[in-house]
Amino acid sequence: MPDDPDFSAATREVWDVIVVGGGNAGICAALEAVERGAKVLVLEAAPEPWRGGNSRHTRNIRLAHEGPVGPLEGSYGEEEFFSDLLAVTKGKTDEKLARLVIRRSAACLAWMSAQGAAFQPSLTGTLSLSRTNAFFLGGGKALLNAYYNRARDLGVAVLYETPVRHVAIERGRFRAVEIEREGRRAAIAGRAVVLAAGGFEADLDELERGWGPAARNFLVRGTPYNRGEVLHDLLAQGARAVGDPTQCHCVAVDGRAPKFDGGIVTRIDCVPFGIVVNRAGERFYDEGEDIWPKRYAIWGRLVALQPDQIAYAIVDAQARELFMPSIYPPIRAATIEELARKLDLPVERLADTVARFNAACRPGRFHPTERDGLSTEGLEPPKSNWARPLRVPPFEAYPLRPGVTFTYLGLAVDERARVLGPEGPFEGVFAAGEIMAGSILGEGYLAGFGMTIGTVFGRIAGAEAAGARS
Repeated sequence: MPDDPDFSAATREVWDVIVVGGGNAGICAALEAVERGAKVLVLEAAPEPWRGGNSRHTRNIRLAHEGPVGPLEGSYGEEEFFSDLLAVTKGKTDEKLARLVIRRSAACLAWMSAQGAAFQPSLTGTLSLSRTNAFFLGGGKALLNAYYNRARDLGVAVLYETPVRHVAIERGRFRAVEIEREGRRAAIAGRAVVLAAGGFEADLDELERGWGPAARNFLVRGTPYNRGEVLHDLLAQGARAVGDPTQCHCVAVDGRAPKFDGGIVTRIDCVPFGIVVNRAGERFYDEGEDIWPKRYAIWGRLVALQPDQIAYAIVDAQARELFMPSIYPPIRAATIEELARKLDLPVERLADTVARFNAACRPGRFHPTERDGLSTEGLEPPKSNWARPLRVPPFEAYPLRPGVTFTYLGLAVDERARVLGPEGPFEGVFAAGEIMAGSILGEGYLAGFGMTIGTVFGRIAGAEAAGARS
């Protein structure tokens, strides 16, 4: 095996809790377990600079609360939170698990702060979330660094560049994980395991099985290390599946973003304040259907259904200060016709689309952070809110591609985070984060809710795993 004292020592130990995956859910599980006296090992497939999975790219977490607390304004109760979830999932959620996450989210802010997390006021722009979401000071990477510093201080061991190839379950009970390091395999024994290795969004072949050839045009805005190997290994051993392989957290990202790991800075947030057209220069969906935190996650799927999986968001100068810009500059032009030529779109068709949209806009009060009813009339598809004519140059456009963050096919768990097998829960096998989120997110997405699921179920899984070590 490689000449690495930490690795050699790890393979000789029998760990109380082995955590597979070093993102938010995994490190929360590790912290909860070690605080309960467990000897904990975290196995992270990525190199240390890229640790943390998709959590590195996050900005905030959605939390229930009764009254102002920390950076959160007002109140956000269980029923409103659950109603928001039902709206985006269209009822496709396990209510028991969903309400468990929502109720326990109220305790997360204090726990996170105790682990070293710091918060800041809500970011301005399209995601107006000061009442529902707490923003991390320095973003997701700073949050993870704080957690890892805390884990180090508490004695959690971490091995990087150590993917898990197999989870050994014998007669329904966890025994060991089989890992690979520098081309060689070894087994690491443990009394309990927490699976927090994410979904399969970085495996384009697997995405294509669900989506067809269109998946080849998708961009993976999250980590390139989530390839679903642990998920599929458990399913092959009889773990119960939950979720749809074609459902995922898929947002519209800048078409110029890299194939992998572009992160949140490539997301396009200007959609509510303009129009979106396909390669034919035609609109295809209501850009103002609802406030952006409840609708931004549908636009990746909408773009995926367009020819060549590409679309273009177009705004005018009125919108420039209303949204968080992409890391890439907009494509700018003095006229719609010039913009069409720069985008290689049919000039007359795009000019006609904009003219018909402008003519359909009705007068009214414009309010950028709430539904204002400023809508079109006699236009198909309609625009239900924020419909202002595009008349003030310069005109700006962003190319859009589907950007997959994480997938929803996962492992079924109970309220104790135990992975469910053919005859009930496996002994000593727990799951948290994206690998089980399909239980709660049947489709759609709420801003910051992935971090909520990961934090709540990470803590549950860590506590249960620590209790199962005897």
